[in-house]
Amino acid sequence: MEIKTVGVLGCGLMGSGIAQVCAASGYKTVVREVDQAFLDKGLGRIRKFMDDGVAKGKTTAESRDATLANLSGTTTFDAMKDCDLIIEAIVENLDDKRETYAALEGVVSDRAIFVSNTSSLCITELAATTTRPDRFAGLHFFNPVPIMKLVEVIRALTTSDETYQAVFAFAQSLGKEPITAPDRPGFIVNRLLVPYLLDAIRAYENGLGTLEDIDKGMKLGCGYPMGPFTLLDFVGLDTTYYIANIMFEEFREPAYAPPPLLKRMVLAGRMGRKSGRGVYTYTP
Repeated sequence: MEIKTVGVLGCGLMGSGIAQVCAASGYKTVVREVDQAFLDKGLGRIRKFMDDGVAKGKTTAESRDATLANLSGTTTFDAMKDCDLIIEAIVENLDDKRETYAALEGVVSDRAIFVSNTSSLCITELAATTTRPDRFAGLHFFNPVPIMKLVEVIRALTTSDETYQAVFAFAQSLGKEPITAPDRPGFIVNRLLVPYLLDAIRAYENGLGTLEDIDKGMKLGCGYPMGPFTLLDFVGLDTTYYIANIMFEEFREPAYAPPPLLKRMVLAGRMGRKSGRGVYTYTP
């Protein structure tokens, strides 16, 4: 399963980062968005990230130009017909993903591999919505994609050995450190991380300390790069809430149940850094 051309579905925060690392690793990369405005915003994010890297001396202008030359954007599925591997990074909605896979299967070759960047949905269930369950796997990147080294490789019950090996090797070719995760909600990292974040919210609700003191305690006491509330805002409170609900529905364990405060903040539109306000308030 030789991979030369990569398609990325979605050019949001995750999709644009995935497209960037694929193009930077020498793959011809086609990224698709639903409309030109979203596509332009995502491609602009990539260019800014790389321009900043050049300005700070973290990369060269030649490397930036080579990456951008490997990258193209589209609002159609037809432009992805020659892709050997397609990475789906759209909204966490099963119906939307199913519709997207169906549209793709009428365009791409039978040998193309599909992978999903989902952080919580069942890979086996996603694979079952396609006509290629043996050529389907999970490839879970972490934000910000160009910086974070880890990628979780998730094998569906139907994923063939050849597909698993090809996807694992592909992750390594991006300069990432892949690990194999089980096809269970949260995989490995979120299975451990989300209960910690939820416990931090419960601790605050129960008066354990101020937001700032809890953040400082975990950062300085445990050596974490950021405290739980800063991390919640970075990840997105809506994303955490969504993952927690899926995990609770699967396991029915209290540790995975979203605290009332998290639910109310999401309902109030306080999603974190991306909305300008979450646990903390951010100015432009």
